[in-house]
Amino acid sequence: MAASPLPAAAPLAGDAAPILPERPAFQRFAAMLWRDKVALGAALVLVLVVFCALFGPALLGEAATKQNLRGRNLAPFTLDQGWLFVLGADQLGRSLFARIVVAAQNTMMVAAGAVFCSALIGTVLGLFAGYGGKRTGETIARLADVIMSFPSLLLAVIVLYVLSPSVLNLVVVLAITRIPVYLRTTRAEILELRERMFVQAAKVMGASHRRIMFRHILPMVLPTLLTIATLDFAFVMLAESSLSFLGIGIQPPEITWGLMVSQGRPYLNNAWWLAFWPGLAIILTTMSLNLLSGWMRIALDPVQRWRLEGGKTRG
Repeated sequence: MAASPLPAAAPLAGDAAPILPERPAFQRFAAMLWRDKVALGAALVLVLVVFCALFGPALLGEAATKQNLRGRNLAPFTLDQGWLFVLGADQLGRSLFARIVVAAQNTMMVAAGAVFCSALIGTVLGLFAGYGGKRTGETIARLADVIMSFPSLLLAVIVLYVLSPSVLNLVVVLAITRIPVYLRTTRAEILELRERMFVQAAKVMGASHRRIMFRHILPMVLPTLLTIATLDFAFVMLAESSLSFLGIGIQPPEITWGLMVSQGRPYLNNAWWLAFWPGLAIILTTMSLNLLSGWMRIALDPVQRWRLEGGKTRG
C-alpha cells in the first residue's frame, strides 16, 4: 500500500515574515508627497512657476509688450478686452497676467542662478574649511568674514553702479554676497560631524578624504543647506526688487516680478493691482519653497522619514 504524502509543514510561530522588495526611491518619495497635501500643493505651485518660466515668453511674449493706452490701469476682472486682462492692465495698457507669466523667467533666472552658485561655492569651501587642516580652515573662514563685513545690498549697489546692470551681473553680485552663509553653515556642521564614529570607521577602513567628505559627510549636511537655500531664494528675490527700485537692477524692456512691484508703487492709491499681483506671485513662490523644503528635510532624514510613511511608529 502506497504511503500517503506528508502534509506540508506549517510555518512556525517564530518564523520571520518574508522580506518584501523595497520600492524605488522615486516611488517612495512620490507616495510620501501624495499623503502630505500641503507639500503637494506647494509642489504644484512651483511646477506652475517653472512652467511659466520655461514657456511663458514663447506663449505670451507679444501680449506682455503690446500697449493699449486706452486701457491704461484697467481694473482686474474686467474681461472687455479679453481673458488676458483678467488681472487688469498696467500704466501703458499692457496685460498684467501676461507680464507676470513672462517675468517669471527672469525672476527665476536671477534667484535660482544666485542661490545655486552661492550654495555650490560656499558648500565646497565649507567642506574644505571644516575637514581640512586648521590653517586651511582659518584662512577660508577669514575670507568669509571679509565678505560678510560689507553689507550685501550696499556691495551690490556699488558693483552694479560701476558695471552695467544686467541679469548676469546681478546673479554674480548676489551670489558672491551669499557665499559666506553656506560656507559658515557647512563648516560648523562638519566640525561636529567629523568627530563621529562613522567618520572614524571610514578612516580605519581606508576611505580617502575626498570620499569621506562627499560620500559620508555631505549627505548629512544637505538637509540643512536645503532649508537655507529656500530662505535665500526669498532674500534674493527681495534684493532684486530693491535693486530694481533703485534703478540698478533689471532694466526695461526686461521685466521681473520685483521690477513690476517697483513700477506699480507710485500707483498704489488709484491702481493697487499693479504692485499687488506680482507681489502675490513672490509671496506664493517663497512660501511654497519654504513648505516644500520643510517636507524634504523630513523626507531625506532616515530618522524622521517614518512620519511621512503612513504615520506608523518605528518598532
